[in-house]
Amino acid sequence: MQDTKPQILYVEDDVNLGFVTKDNLDLKGYSTAYYKDGKAGLDAFKKGKYDLCILDVMLPEMDGFTLAREIRKINSDTPIIFLTAKAMKEDKITGFQTGADDYITKPFSIEELILRIEVFLKRSKKAGIQQDEPSIFEIGKYQFNFLTLTLSDREEKYTLTMKEAELLKFFCMNQDKIIKREDILRAIWGDDDYFMGRSLDVFISRLRKLLHKDAHVHIENTHGIGFKLSIDK
Repeated sequence: MQDTKPQILYVEDDVNLGFVTKDNLDLKGYSTAYYKDGKAGLDAFKKGKYDLCILDVMLPEMDGFTLAREIRKINSDTPIIFLTAKAMKEDKITGFQTGADDYITKPFSIEELILRIEVFLKRSKKAGIQQDEPSIFEIGKYQFNFLTLTLSDREEKYTLTMKEAELLKFFCMNQDKIIKREDILRAIWGDDDYFMGRSLDVFISRLRKLLHKDAHVHIENTHGIGFKLSIDK
């Protein structure tokens, strides 16, 4: 019989924490594949199909940041949550730059972790399901397909992460409007705290680089207020 439980890849080198967290997640109805080092986690990801990844940063064989980058090369939209004792701001920003979606600092409660997991699993299920919303957008010389997470021009096709695609769709749905930072954060990240704000800046920088071939396309920053997607006529 096929396992219909959400499949979670969990990579953590602290064995005691790893087994306790795995047991709690399994009790909550998830199917959790637990590995103790980054290389084993990557091998498992290549062989299996996972709905979400939970990665520690300080891992043997391959650190969590490298593991996340390798996962993103294989799959651009599987949600990734970093789980780490490191609380430095730079580490959190690096985590988002690798394509991660969220970041929880140890010590953490299993309830908080489960709430974060549920947010991303629900978003993944809902992505592209809204029949009353468009899924294909023309952005200057680019075509953006939200359902396939692709942005293409005449020369290249780029695969976006789920978060990049959600953010770009939000801009497209509100083209030529100044959107407040806090509105973007609540809509896409579900929170508007400091670290989510820094993550937003990272993702906007990525989108600007992807759209740079068309000088008529701009993601403008209105200082102290928010951002606007505009296309010169």
